[in-house]
Amino acid sequence: MGLFSSLFGGGNKPNLKEIINQGAFLVDVREKTEFAEGSVKGAVNIPLGTIPGQLEKFKNKNNIIVFCRSGMRSGQAKSILEANGITNVFNGGSYLAVTDLVK
Repeated sequence: MGLFSSLFGGGNKPNLKEIINQGAFLVDVREKTEFAEGSVKGAVNIPLGTIPGQLEKFKNKNNIIVFCRSGMRSGQAKSILEANGITNVFNGGSYLAVTDLVK
């Protein structure tokens, strides 16, 4: 089972709580209206569709955690950032899961 996890991106999951405690850049990739309804304390809103035009905001960050409603858009955001050379990105999944880690 470990071999398949390694091949398909499973394996050891990062400790997101520790990464957050080290000052990660928290990015909510939901739309502005969704963000206005509530998000993670200290997070910034950079909607998924705007990420390619705002890559400068991600540069020189030690760690970046992207999240959304379910984890789908944040997965896409992570892929976009990595395709543009920003590799210290973690998919936090849903904003509710990340909220629980920020407490």
